[in-house]
Amino acid sequence: MSRTTRYRSRFHAALRAVAQRGILKSLAWSSLKVDIAGEENLTGLAGPYVVVSNHTSHVDATLIVCGIPLDVGRYLATGVAADYFFTRWHRKLFVALAFNAFPIERGNKRRGRSVAAQLLSEGTPILLFPEASRSRTGRMARFTPGAAGLSVKYAAPVVPVTVVGAFQAMPVGRSWPKPGRPPVRLVFGKPMEAEPGETPVQFTERISAHITDTFDAHAVEMGLPTQAELPVATRGGSPSPGLPGDDAGTAGVASGTQHDNDQGSTGQGSDDRDSTSQARTSQDSTSQDSTDGDPRDPHQGKDER
Repeated sequence: MSRTTRYRSRFHAALRAVAQRGILKSLAWSSLKVDIAGEENLTGLAGPYVVVSNHTSHVDATLIVCGIPLDVGRYLATGVAADYFFTRWHRKLFVALAFNAFPIERGNKRRGRSVAAQLLSEGTPILLFPEASRSRTGRMARFTPGAAGLSVKYAAPVVPVTVVGAFQAMPVGRSWPKPGRPPVRLVFGKPMEAEPGETPVQFTERISAHITDTFDAHAVEMGLPTQAELPVATRGGSPSPGLPGDDAGTAGVASGTQHDNDQGSTGQGSDDRDSTSQARTSQDSTSQDSTDGDPRDPHQGKDER
């Protein structure tokens, strides 16, 4: 039996639908005023794809896995830090059930092909956050090219997702949304593919620009600051994106996923050396194999705990 069999299990998918749509969504939607746009852009989407999103709050992963149409996201798998969420059985069980989570090894621990690469090669879609950790100011940080590299290598389209208002609703330092059901908008963009001759780094810049433009358009409509009006993002601090609260022990509404230390929350992955190397060799769009398209930001994982 393949180590990735459970990610495509119909039985697990049925249990996950109950956990996501019945429990997590009820908690999140009762605490936030959630608006979803762009669902029509996902019509007919099938096979492997890479969901890429900006990342400012613990609620991001929860919003995405609960907000994506069920027929499209039934088998969507989310990358999480192996050395945090896969070291204790109760954490592993929770993220596996609620987020179809797969482990991402940090630093130089990974050997051989990454789980993210294997999942895509087998037709399973994945969710990654290319900023590597939550923004502490609401402003997007540089996207690292791991997600784009995976997309190029495995011919899997990137689905850009923009989350607007999550930082104002539940910024770093909070384990639950602010009172009053603050508004949050989730925008699904049209699937994107690398253009002929476009490198993963160039593709990443185009994805980032799309999400930035989408963010600004909806922020203005919602009466929120645009990216240019927000302070420059910083890194480091509390546990990352997903589920646990800032003490890495509480699973708030966002019981999302990853630990900010892990690029998995970034959607990137595990090899710091490959991330910097890929940036230096951006003209070679096929060199992504050195990391299975799953590089880490070399500045992450050092001071976030």
